[in-house]
Amino acid sequence: MINLTDVSKGFGATTLFEKVNMTFSPGRRYGLTGPNGAGKSTFMRILTGDEEADSGRIGLPDKVGILRQDQHAFDEHTVMDTVVQGNQRLWAVNQEKEVLYAKGDQLTEADGERLAELEMIVAEEDGYMAEVNAGELLAGLGIKDQLHYSTMGELPASIKVRALLAQALFGEPQVLLLDEPTNHLDLDCIDWLKRFLCRYQGSLIVISHDRHFLNEVCTHIADIDYETIIPYPGNYDDMVEAKMAVRGRVEADQEQRLEKINQLNDFIQRFRAGSRASQVKSRERQVTKLTPTELKKSNIQKPFIRFKVEQQPGKDVVRIEEASLAFPERGPHEPAITVLKNAGLHIGRDERIAIVGPSGSGKTALLNLVAGQLAPNSGSVTLGHNVNFGFYAQDNFGAIEPGSSLLEWLHNKRPAESQETVRGCLGQMLFGREECFKKTDHLSGGERARLLFSELMLLQHNLLFLDEPTNHLDLESISALGEGLAAFKGTCIVATHNQDLISAFATRIWALTPKGMVDYPGDYDSFRGKHGSLR
Repeated sequence: MINLTDVSKGFGATTLFEKVNMTFSPGRRYGLTGPNGAGKSTFMRILTGDEEADSGRIGLPDKVGILRQDQHAFDEHTVMDTVVQGNQRLWAVNQEKEVLYAKGDQLTEADGERLAELEMIVAEEDGYMAEVNAGELLAGLGIKDQLHYSTMGELPASIKVRALLAQALFGEPQVLLLDEPTNHLDLDCIDWLKRFLCRYQGSLIVISHDRHFLNEVCTHIADIDYETIIPYPGNYDDMVEAKMAVRGRVEADQEQRLEKINQLNDFIQRFRAGSRASQVKSRERQVTKLTPTELKKSNIQKPFIRFKVEQQPGKDVVRIEEASLAFPERGPHEPAITVLKNAGLHIGRDERIAIVGPSGSGKTALLNLVAGQLAPNSGSVTLGHNVNFGFYAQDNFGAIEPGSSLLEWLHNKRPAESQETVRGCLGQMLFGREECFKKTDHLSGGERARLLFSELMLLQHNLLFLDEPTNHLDLESISALGEGLAAFKGTCIVATHNQDLISAFATRIWALTPKGMVDYPGDYDSFRGKHGSLR
């Protein structure tokens, strides 16, 4: 259980939440929601002790599982030891045991008694099954047995993050605090995590930008809005429906009050100087009682993403003929992979393709191959007549040059376009009038993503390549992207692990599996129904 008493936090003139009183109960799984910048990660850091609240008290149990964000904190430890450190009591006891046993013949009677006490604690913490339990978590998260005793520092970031997630889940914590646990997980791992969390009996607080994940896992939502944290029963979609209904009722009540006030004021103005002074005063008192308090503005805003097509391509958008793409083993932790083998594929107009597969299966490589940014080992990839494509890269840190305003940067991408049109594209991605003049030098990940989507809308490509586009987008932006891709009159190929996005737009699935690529003409749900796991 987690208890909050009068907890407040803000930065400068901005209040994130104020005097929050709330209990997160055992057996309930809370999704922590709110747009980027609302304070979700700040609230999570307050709970983990990595940041202080401005005021208030927080009560936590002793055993808390935390998804750590520092990928290098355990570089000197093996993967197995990293996971076991999720139970700090067990880890500390095992460390003390090692020190005592190292004494060998020098063990005293007191040391022997202490060892007996420590063995009792190990039994209480199920320590004799620790490596077995940790191994099951690692396997569920797609980390192969041969990596369990590798040093964390040797491993790529995608495996480190999953090991840290296993650490948070280990040891039956009373509370679980998970900030973006689906990052670096493929769809099979996400399915495993959903099943694990749905069996969890403690108090869970999770931040995720995957609507599908929140809907399947959460029994409650804690929404940061109106400078507070509001609990809602049900999953994410239930919360949105309830929130809109409450807001609608409040706004309707405000309108009724204002209409009544206008009627009263009309009476007051007509009879103020006459003989009906007592009635005027009565109505003035009514106006005072009816005057509504200022309605706080919700921080939920949804972009409007629509990709227009300036020029239609020919019937054949991309043709892949006898193409092979493979990579040799690049180290003990990066095995050889075959992405394509003598593949013949055709992409026509208006197709919407999702590329899915386990982590490290070559999704980004396949996207780069089709876009002509990576050559096949053999065969050919040919873009069709009048094809004009845009590419949203997963690693887009260097895609925006520093030194100009957002408006200048975007206008330079299409100088012949009117400034009004350029501003419109920025506005669709929630950049207000003043924000258009913000410099490109110090953009957050979310701002960078929104600017790059503004560019894609402005340039009106007829073919879009998107590599993990949901990174840095909040739930409302992901929903808007899905709607934009579904309405797109061109062709799109998207590599993503976000099931909600895939379900929103994809009409064809390219699945990279250990047995080879599967080209499935249908949506993701029907693909999984027919083919099952991607591993």
